[in-house]
Amino acid sequence: MTSPTVTLNTIPNRKWWKEAVVYQIYPRSFKDSNGDGVGDIPGIIQKLDYIKSLGIDVVWLNPIYTSPNDDNGYDISDYRNIMQEMGTMEDFDALLKGLHDRGIKLVMDLVVNHCSDEHEWFQQSKSSRDNIYRDYFHWWPAENGVPPKRWSFFDEDENAWRYDETTDAWYLHYFSRKQPDLKWENEAVRKEVYELIKFWFDKGVDGFRMDVITFISKDTTFPELPPEFNGNFIDYYAQGPQLHAYLQEMNREVLSKYDVMTVGEGAGLHLEEALKLTDEDRHQLNMFFHFDHIDYGKRKTDFMYADNNNRSLVEMKRIFTKWNDIFSQKGWGTVYFGNHDQSRMVSRFGNDDPKYRDFSAKLLYTFLLSMRATTYVYYGDEIGMKNIRFTNIKDYRDIQTINYYHRLEKDGGNTEEFLQSHAEVCRDNGRTPMQWDTTLHAGFTEAEPWIKVNPDYFTVNAEAAEANGNSILHYFRKMVQLRKENLALVYGEYKLLDEENPHIYAFTRHQVFENGAEEKWLILLNFSKELLLFEAHNFVDYTTEELMISNYEVKDYNAKGSFELHPYEARIYKLL
Repeated sequence: MTSPTVTLNTIPNRKWWKEAVVYQIYPRSFKDSNGDGVGDIPGIIQKLDYIKSLGIDVVWLNPIYTSPNDDNGYDISDYRNIMQEMGTMEDFDALLKGLHDRGIKLVMDLVVNHCSDEHEWFQQSKSSRDNIYRDYFHWWPAENGVPPKRWSFFDEDENAWRYDETTDAWYLHYFSRKQPDLKWENEAVRKEVYELIKFWFDKGVDGFRMDVITFISKDTTFPELPPEFNGNFIDYYAQGPQLHAYLQEMNREVLSKYDVMTVGEGAGLHLEEALKLTDEDRHQLNMFFHFDHIDYGKRKTDFMYADNNNRSLVEMKRIFTKWNDIFSQKGWGTVYFGNHDQSRMVSRFGNDDPKYRDFSAKLLYTFLLSMRATTYVYYGDEIGMKNIRFTNIKDYRDIQTINYYHRLEKDGGNTEEFLQSHAEVCRDNGRTPMQWDTTLHAGFTEAEPWIKVNPDYFTVNAEAAEANGNSILHYFRKMVQLRKENLALVYGEYKLLDEENPHIYAFTRHQVFENGAEEKWLILLNFSKELLLFEAHNFVDYTTEELMISNYEVKDYNAKGSFELHPYEARIYKLL
């Protein structure tokens, strides 16, 4: 086998968004520039050279639009303006230019399943039943009785219907009471959405991550949940009758007219629906996030609680393999461990004990950056930030946690048990401020931060990571570079090895290029604290191997198919 020089013509159907490494920034937690304790756009601008140094291709920003912040910006009151505490539109333009000048694209959050109850559309809609904006939202007149049960993620009573006495009617909100769902069944609403998308694309934005986009279509007769869903309202919400039609219309009206990247949040989307969403011939979205692996370490019956018994590597391998296979011929996938809705990557999928933190974080990045999918990484994970594990409700800022706690309290539930368990899996674990250095508040702000800084910042911070040539940060950069220089790690066929091995995740990547040359790669990942032997020659035929990267110093360069792997060891070989 030969190692080809990769040119534009050696792999068909190349797309920049397939090859991209995406770095997600939670703006309010990244860098505060004006001393109010909240991260902002000028703060991100201050760190553009750091972002560039990571080698990433795309920055994804969580919402920065005008918002009363009931759900940290996911309740938008003005889609065409910037939240005051984030900065100004001039700041945004400067950020966009600064990223583009450094060869980095910008993807924003599109939140159009719902808006804020302070948005002018809703203020008008609730003012009278005859208002022209009335049909922008889902209303249930009180004279029709209590509306059929729908569940809310954030409501204290779990009720997605909220009574409003102004017009004696109920409005629908799948999330907070201050996040009324938009009525996509109204063509006028869809046109409004397409126009605001166009507004941002015309400014030069390079794409959108589409928040809970699978929930936009509703059966507006609101029947009782069909028996086959057995109370699983998340899955039901994602199977709306017009979902694909709406996304095709969005693509036709606006997305197809720009060279942009689109990724949907695919909660509840069934496997058989996956290709419908991303098949190029159907003209909808480029890719979406599935949620199958995020139950890892959580209670299956209630994801607000941790469960260490739900940590099966075998099951995780099946999940990632299943999602790889569905996109093996058409469509495209995503791969991620952390984001703003999850606890920290190294704490949940790795091991944040100081003895293992660096090794396991490097292992997780080895996996993420060697899979056949677009890689998404989350700010702070590149330096090994871990869960802060709040156990006092006063420390929390997340509406989901706070309202769940109050509901439990009202119902006489065990709030102490909840707080102890939830500390492992809460969303606020992933929202603590970026740890830049050892100065006050980790260099994030000079004021009291909007949420507490993890006290381990004296040892875990970007400054220390830069100074340590063997840090997670430096390894991450090397792994990004390895992926960029070897497109077989992007496009190559994935094959799982030793499926039932409970501790080792091993797989190959195989790419045949248009000129007839081919490459085969072997990825070995020990997800345990044990020293283990892996006999690769039992699964793969090859002559010899060349070590390309490892998170340990490897001495057995001529292993000849028999590999002794240390705790949380990761290796990538090119097979010859």
